[in-house]
Amino acid sequence: MCGICGEIRFDDEKADLSKVACMADCMVRRGPDADGIVSRGRVAFGHRRLKIIDLSESSQQPMVDPQLGLMIAFNGAIYNYPELREELEGKGYKFFSHGDTEVILKAYHAWGIECVDRLNGMFAFAIHERDTGKVIFARDRLGIKPLYYTESPGRLRFASALPPLLAAGEVDTTIDPVALNFYMSFHSVVPPPHTILKGIKKLPPATIAVVEPDGSMKTRHYWDLQFGQRDDQKGYSFDDWCDETLDVMRKAVKRRMIADVPVGVLLSGGLDSSLIVGLLCENGGDLETFSIGFDAVAGEEGDEFKYSDVIVERFKTEHHKLFIDAGRTLPALRECIGQMSEPMVSHDNVGFYLLSQEVAKSLKVVQSGQGADEIFAGYHWYPPMLSSEDALGTYQQSFFDRDYAEYQQVVQDRYLSEDLARSFVQEHFNKPGAPQPIDKALRIDTQVMLIDDPVKRVDNHTMAAGLEARVPFLDHEVVEFAATVPAEWKVKEGGKYVLKEAARRVIPKEVIDRPKGYFPVPALKYLRGQFLDMARDALSAPAAQQRGLFKKEYVDHLLADPEAHITPLRGSKLWQIALLELWLQEHLPS
Repeated sequence: MCGICGEIRFDDEKADLSKVACMADCMVRRGPDADGIVSRGRVAFGHRRLKIIDLSESSQQPMVDPQLGLMIAFNGAIYNYPELREELEGKGYKFFSHGDTEVILKAYHAWGIECVDRLNGMFAFAIHERDTGKVIFARDRLGIKPLYYTESPGRLRFASALPPLLAAGEVDTTIDPVALNFYMSFHSVVPPPHTILKGIKKLPPATIAVVEPDGSMKTRHYWDLQFGQRDDQKGYSFDDWCDETLDVMRKAVKRRMIADVPVGVLLSGGLDSSLIVGLLCENGGDLETFSIGFDAVAGEEGDEFKYSDVIVERFKTEHHKLFIDAGRTLPALRECIGQMSEPMVSHDNVGFYLLSQEVAKSLKVVQSGQGADEIFAGYHWYPPMLSSEDALGTYQQSFFDRDYAEYQQVVQDRYLSEDLARSFVQEHFNKPGAPQPIDKALRIDTQVMLIDDPVKRVDNHTMAAGLEARVPFLDHEVVEFAATVPAEWKVKEGGKYVLKEAARRVIPKEVIDRPKGYFPVPALKYLRGQFLDMARDALSAPAAQQRGLFKKEYVDHLLADPEAHITPLRGSKLWQIALLELWLQEHLPS
């Protein structure tokens, strides 16, 4: 787990090593253990390393294999690398290290770009071919590892985060109207290749990009999600579905224990993280777990310790509780925004940021429960989709923060064009492979929303602490299996029914039959006191006035009664616009 960066020139100039070093220096938090830069004339890669697999210097990056003529900068973890290594050794390949980075290099040499089909894990990497001059980028199927890039005449730069690209300079930092429409409409999700800044893009998940020496780029999408039962599942009973659910999850959590350092679990007290703990503890063994809580606001509890305590008592984990009062939350929130690669509005950003800082004092690797709601239908908008005759309308009513009519009231007219977010969802729904309305919702949430909301913020904030987060529910084999489960077995009794019933064989019913929870930070839903002052100050700051994103009448309307303006997904509309302005002020200082 690391931070990667680099520069590729398409003219007669050499790559600027000072710019690569600048980008790498911005990612010390992602990789505090080691650093490296390798230059090959017009191509230079940089790397910051968090030592997880093969702690020796043999796996130092960027890694060069002179015999194969390949160089790689890699961020992630390949869980099946021992099996792939054995297969490659059978083909005659010799290894000089004991980690997963070299396995990717050899796999690429053996199988070309199709090597990604064999990788089980999370990854973003760049490979340079010495003999052809090509650079190949790839990102994992579920976009767990990020990859940003910026293009200008004669040059391309890339990095694991957006701020390093800004630090290197020469980036168009004007607001992208397309991204702004998504941010304000599609629950703050901005799908790739867009970011809120015109000059910076992100490689889509499950994508390979081949960059030729002349600067031309061709991309290929190498994985997709298909809904519907496999032939061998046609006679399944409900017990069979539960059996396979536990089978794929056992394999996923076991894979994610591969490391040369201890692996813990972020334990929220909900079903998903509790099941991970239960599966890891089925055969005994020591396990460290971590939970966080915040002050209650407006009668809404800020912690779920009573549920995590049940799991801790049952499985005897070495547990750590972190309670954060409002006095600590506010300054941490400012730090958190400073570490965000993109504006991320969800209330639990600061929670993950603080929890990660605490966990990193003890461990370098944790497993976390993100993804279960999206693949096993745990959210409230899925049951209505089961019988919907208007898939787009039903989905939009539940998921969109505002319709286009309201959006026109929010942003200045120069940013208006058309209802881009709605058109995007319609196009996604029209793709083959998801026949039912609920399948369409689950697919877009898994392949778009999940990646550019919860997955992005978990990677962002854990890596800001030098902590690697592994997400077993996003093992691609788990995701593919979940897509085969009949929808009625997912949405029954409020959602995640098959997962809940399978989990009864492993964990106490108290954490299964409880009301659905959330990683709560109530102070960012009910903006009051210092948090309200923070939002008001951001929106009235000279930089905000000069930028002029939002119409004054709309801002004043929200400020007059913040708690009256809550989105269908229970977020603060005021915090949404304030967070965007806070992020811009932090990352684009005037």
